[in-house]
Amino acid sequence: MAWWKFWEQSAGRTPDYYEEGVVLVRQEMFHDALTSFRLALKTRPDDPATLEHMAVAYTHIGLPEEAVRSYQRALAIRPQSPSAHYGLAFLLLKHGRRDEASHHLEAFLSHARPGREEERHIVHARRTLERLGGSSGDAPR
Repeated sequence: MAWWKFWEQSAGRTPDYYEEGVVLVRQEMFHDALTSFRLALKTRPDDPATLEHMAVAYTHIGLPEEAVRSYQRALAIRPQSPSAHYGLAFLLLKHGRRDEASHHLEAFLSHARPGREEERHIVHARRTLERLGGSSGDAPR
């Protein structure tokens, strides 16, 4: 669905900029998604889900520093967010910040809820942590 279709569907209603941003991310329209997420933050400036999605969009357009800041801001609001810890860990790892990455992988594993959706991320985090020489003893099984 193109962004203008989203607007047509919400005619007469206040647009849900967060939901619009999510749709745009799925369509890989990352710059447009960021605009929607910024608008969403105007009404809910401390929404960690919006900040986490912004981090994903920043990562896809090659702005890792902005992605890191968005994840860090999300964690300042919701310190136990598994998705923010997971995303931040792999961004830090790409930039050689192994100790920080290990910390966030362990935080992810301690807060992740095992289930079908999370299982592949849990396995990936455990393997990565093992390669880094960390421990995943507190991780959900």
